[in-house]
Order: sequence, then structure tokens, then C-alpha cells
Amino acid sequence: MKIIGIGKNYVNDTSEISAIKTGAQTIFTKPDSSLVIGNKDIDFPKITNQLAYEVELVAKIGKRGKDISLSDAVSFISDIAIGIDYTAKDVLAASRENKGPWALAKGFDGASPISEFKPMSNFSDLSAINFDLKINGEQKQVGTTSLMIYSFAEIIAYVSSFMTLEEGDLIFTGTPASGTGLVVKGDHLQASIEGELLLDFKMI
Repeated sequence: MKIIGIGKNYVNDTSEISAIKTGAQTIFTKPDSSLVIGNKDIDFPKITNQLAYEVELVAKIGKRGKDISLSDAVSFISDIAIGIDYTAKDVLAASRENKGPWALAKGFDGASPISEFKPMSNFSDLSAINFDLKINGEQKQVGTTSLMIYSFAEIIAYVSSFMTLEEGDLIFTGTPASGTGLVVKGDHLQASIEGELLLDFKMI
């Protein structure tokens, strides 16, 4: 099972999309050991003092595919969840100084908490899904898939041109353009899709 992420995939206004959309998507991978399920609390990682959150919708791949066409891409999604793509900002900055990869900054244990999955039948329009993140009861991020630069289908088609997608692979599809920040020990994170609370845990 692979965990795939896409960076910088949301805008604040749809008018921005045409100028930004070049076809070159920012893709990275995370190890499956970074995954946390079941709303388990997460130990604050010892490797960082700057832990940044990004709330994202997560698509689960339901069948194997390579070089998937844009028109068929959505049929490869079986379920959708909500998750947090954590980044150790100080680790990332140190890596970037030497033109290094994102792997350690995004791939540590606990870097990918996700909720239970909801079947695709729950979502009549993938371009109009609303989701949000609260921390300690305060709204931090609000997203809608209408503000995605690259759609679910475009992500799947692009990624599958490089690597075979397998059943059970997970794709973090990007975070809203505004509202990201840092978490500290004791923070309580709650993320919802269409107002339904699905992800609920604390940093300990």
C-alpha cells in the first residue's frame, strides 16, 4: 500500500486556477508506517519543534490501474476519508538547504492520521465536497473541492502515468490554500466532511 500526496493543490478563488495550472503536479510519497487510524491520539514527534497541519481529503484506490485515462479515473476511487498531512517544518527547511527531499519531514511515524472511509456513493459531486478542521474547538481550515487546481481524476491520471496504482493505495489530495499552521502537545484536532465529524484525536 502506497500513500501519495499532492502539494499546493488549492486556491482561494477559482479565478486563480488558469494561471497556476501548468500540468506539472507536485507529488510526494509517504510510508505506510506514517498512517494512524481509529482516531488514536498521536505522540508529538521528537524529531521536530515545528509541526504543521494540513487537512485533506483522502481518496482510496479500489482497483489496480496504470496509465489511467482522465475519463475513467474516478471509477478507480472506492472511498473517501479526511486526514491530516503533517509536516515537520524545521526538518523540511534543513533538507531544503541541501536541496534534499521531503521524505523525512512528511514520512515520520504519526504523520498521516486519517478517518474512517465513506463510500463513493455518498458523494454525488466530487467537485463540490465541503470539509473543515477545528483545533481546540476553533475553526482553522475550511475547504471545498471546487477550489482544487487538479481534480481527483486529474491526480489519478497523472500519478498512474508514472506508477501503477494498487487497490488500497491512498491519495492525499491537497489542503485548502488558507489556514495551515502549527500544533503543539495537548491540541485537539477534529475534522469533518459535509459537517460530519470523522477525525477526532489529540496530540499527546
